[in-house]
This record gives sequence, structure tokens and C-alpha cells, in this order.
Amino acid sequence: MRACVQRVSQASVTVAEEVCGQIGPGLLVLLGVAVGDTAEVASQLAEKIAGLRIFNDAEGKMNLAVGDVAGSILVVSQFTLLGDARKGRRPSYTAAAPPELAEQLYERFVALLRDRGISVATGRFRQHMQVALVNDGPVTLLLDTADWPR
Repeated sequence: MRACVQRVSQASVTVAEEVCGQIGPGLLVLLGVAVGDTAEVASQLAEKIAGLRIFNDAEGKMNLAVGDVAGSILVVSQFTLLGDARKGRRPSYTAAAPPELAEQLYERFVALLRDRGISVATGRFRQHMQVALVNDGPVTLLLDTADWPR
């Protein structure tokens, strides 16, 4: 799985001119599911993101996680995170999981965050979405579970 995690003061996702998910302070997670990803990978990534200490404490140090600040998470599926543009000008998406598997693991990832008591909003899988956000910091992290030790 690959995730672009952004600390935001607000974020929303719109489908067909209808806001289907929005949050105030928290995290926007753009999530790509790769070929070979499993429920265990989804669990590891959810745990990592839920525990990321990227919110400021009383001393202004990034020392708190999203749950510590009563923040929310907006999760938006984005298979294009797995695009490979090393050759030519048209990215290849062969590393992205098939939609059926990707949707299952996307939903699992969302459920795992909710199981941790975090308020989670979502986009709509396989829909054209417009994402609006105010990046706070800016703070943006790229996480790729393929790079993690097994």
C-alpha cells in the first residue's frame, strides 16, 4: 500500500457536486492499494498512520497523534499513487491492485482506523472525486509498505 498523508486544518471530497466526506483538523490520507497487498498490510499501515506523531503539543513540538488531538481522518482511494512514470510520458498502473481487491482492502483499512476510535470520513471508491484541503504546516508524508521490513 502506498499513502500520501497530509496534516490538514480541513479537507473534503466531492462526487457529482455532492460533498460525501469532510473533516476539520486531522489527516487526509490518499490511499493506493498495490498488487500483493493483504489485510495484514492494511493493518500495519492503519496502525502506523493512527500513531504518527505529527501534531504539535503544548510546546509546539510534533509529538501527538491524530487521536491525541481529537482529529479525524479523510481517506480517499487513489490508484494513481501506484503509477510508474519512469518510461515514456504515460504512467503505467500495473502495480495497482485490481479494483475488487483494492476496494476490499480500502474498506478494511477504513474499518481498522475506526476500530481505533478515530472518526473517519471517506470518498467513494471508483468515482471521479474532487478533493479540497488546507494543508497545515505544510506537513506531508509518503508511506509505502513495500519499503517496510517484513
